[in-house]
Amino acid sequence: MGLNTHGISVVRIDYAPYGENPPHIHPRASEILIVLEGTLLAGFVTSNPKNHLISKVLNKGDVFVFPFGLIHFQFNTENTYAVTIAALGGQNPGVITIANATFGSNPPINPDILARAFQLDKKVVKYLQAVF
Repeated sequence: MGLNTHGISVVRIDYAPYGENPPHIHPRASEILIVLEGTLLAGFVTSNPKNHLISKVLNKGDVFVFPFGLIHFQFNTENTYAVTIAALGGQNPGVITIANATFGSNPPINPDILARAFQLDKKVVKYLQAVF
């Protein structure tokens, strides 16, 4: 929900058993996540050149902050449901899911470019583009 003119958004996220919020970024906001129920692995990757993964297993009552514009994710590590509340520092934080944007762009990114960037066979890139 956007809280118009207040510069903040709040969202409830329900995770199925072993469900995830896949790697994504918010191009216009930082995020704070509060675990209401369940156990999650949450993490983000720092920027170049280190690309260091910072992650933590979170339990009920734990809080985790995702810095502005960094790739981050959440994964439900248990065979039970999990629930979080996330607050984002902007009423329109945006979201870019990394795999969808990379392999599902329209028109598609040239497979040669992605094959080199990800050090993959071009056939693998074409397969990924087909499923996204």
